[in-house]
Amino acid sequence: MIDYENILDKKARDIKPSGIRKFFDIASEMKDVISLSIGEPDFSTPWHVRQAGIQSLDKGKTWYSPNKGFSELRASVCEYFNRRFGVSFDKDTETLITVGGSEAIDLMIRSLIGEGDEVLIPDPSFVAYEPITKIVGGVAVSVPTREEDSFRLTAEDLKSKITPKTKLLILPYPNNPTGAVMRRSHLEAIAEVLRGTNILVLSDEIYGELTYGSERHVSFASIEGMRERTVVVSGFSKAFAMTGWRLGYALGPEPIIAVMTKLHQFAIMCAPTTAQYAAIEAMQNGDDDIEHMRGEYDSRRRLIVDGFRKLGFSCFEPEGAFYIFPCIKHTGLSSDKFCERLLNEKHVAVIPGNAFGESGEGYIRVSYSYSLKHINEALKRIKEFMEEERKR
Repeated sequence: MIDYENILDKKARDIKPSGIRKFFDIASEMKDVISLSIGEPDFSTPWHVRQAGIQSLDKGKTWYSPNKGFSELRASVCEYFNRRFGVSFDKDTETLITVGGSEAIDLMIRSLIGEGDEVLIPDPSFVAYEPITKIVGGVAVSVPTREEDSFRLTAEDLKSKITPKTKLLILPYPNNPTGAVMRRSHLEAIAEVLRGTNILVLSDEIYGELTYGSERHVSFASIEGMRERTVVVSGFSKAFAMTGWRLGYALGPEPIIAVMTKLHQFAIMCAPTTAQYAAIEAMQNGDDDIEHMRGEYDSRRRLIVDGFRKLGFSCFEPEGAFYIFPCIKHTGLSSDKFCERLLNEKHVAVIPGNAFGESGEGYIRVSYSYSLKHINEALKRIKEFMEEERKR
């Protein structure tokens, strides 16, 4: 009998499964479920982008691409990022095309973090940062964010967590799960803390195109003096509704991108060819698609925030991404228990806030990347759930 318990790597074995997938998997086995659980656009990939992928297949363009990705795509990404966010990168030495933004996150952390190195992670935030850090032997240091600060990372809180072992700060804004956004003044305050240190930054800007109001997303790499210490991670899933194409990218200093590329070579080889041809079209001709989808998300955002507030929830108004993070503390239920009962009793799937870190306890993440009809039906069922809860 093989002793798998001792054969498996302890760090990998002890990683907890994603709290997001747990509720998604349960909901997928139930009938009549309204899911507001997964951060996936309900839009189809724009037709002209799909058509570019189809044409590449029709022409038999199915071979490996260069490890870093096609030169035309890398050039298009650099031109797009400079056009949209005002930061220039070299397509040959500072750009890497990856299998989703998730691979870029993994490569960045693996390239920098060794045994005992500390990684500062705002809490709550995306579920992947902490497990990857632990797998490579690093120490994940939570930096709690609070609703009264609009869930932004403050310079004071950041400074309090820095030690001689701090090597990397992760800046996940616009934020999943809270929808928080760091505006230029907030980023400049963070930059001031980092000046004079050797701390590097992973700026996860996958939701950069999904901000609301008159002020557009500001890339941390655009802040004076920060480009040389920042790797920007982004991709095509959220802004272009290309989740299934599995394509992302990393932009950053040549020495870091070079190491990330070596890891990418051995683990992945190259990103999917068909997806790269589609992405070229998205980069070059997709600005109008972004604006259309952002407008639709904004309408849904206003509907769902107003809906939860009318039901008696304290609900921070998100400025980016496509999530709300309402507080459920007044119900007396834990985040897990609230979500379990809502799913079992009313067949509405949302995600416990503590799936994104300890600071998320007492909250739930609700995605509004779904249709207005879908959202309205969910709100109706949640209203019924709350009315029944008050009678208990």
